[in-house]
Amino acid sequence: MLPEPTLTHRTEDGGDTPVLCWRLPEPVLAISSAVLGGGIGPCGWIVNATVPMSYDRDDPADHLTAIAGDLGLSGPGVGLLTGVNVADVVSTDDDGVRLWATVGLGVPVRAAAPPVEPGPRVGTVNVVAWVPARLSAGALVNAVATVTEAKAQAIRDLGWDATGTPTDAVCVLCPADGPVAAYAGPRSTWGARLARAAYAAVRFSGT
Repeated sequence: MLPEPTLTHRTEDGGDTPVLCWRLPEPVLAISSAVLGGGIGPCGWIVNATVPMSYDRDDPADHLTAIAGDLGLSGPGVGLLTGVNVADVVSTDDDGVRLWATVGLGVPVRAAAPPVEPGPRVGTVNVVAWVPARLSAGALVNAVATVTEAKAQAIRDLGWDATGTPTDAVCVLCPADGPVAAYAGPRSTWGARLARAAYAAVRFSGT
């Protein structure tokens, strides 16, 4: 089981901003779309850090590396950023799956909308999920798709004509060894649980 995150704070630009930090007792396997630690590989820690809605740094991976270093984290990990207060994280469970979401839906968009001029900075939906079964590489990719589909369903059910925000990120983790589950689509054993957990977290956060 992935441990619960610790809420801590960092001082930056004269302000005190919150950070969620997961310190894993042993490395697990992760897939992530995050700017730091994206892809598939081992993971020993995760940070989800609040930044100003006006955030415009062009080195977010380096920024997250520095945040992790200040927390004493080293080795492979995953770093996420969001304009919402990560203290408002929502956690859900579904028969072994554990999921945490920080949900910012200030200006949601449709993924396939026509190009538009840059507008105001948008919120971010960050999802971190734990599946207690070893997933194959294909199932890990499928798990990210399943979480994303469930998130979009929740957003639509909240009344938004949208699928998410341009800066959403997903991180799904599982044990590094053990019997391998080949599927994680929404009608598979683990995918169905992921979908329900993701939907519940985003739906609750938006109410």
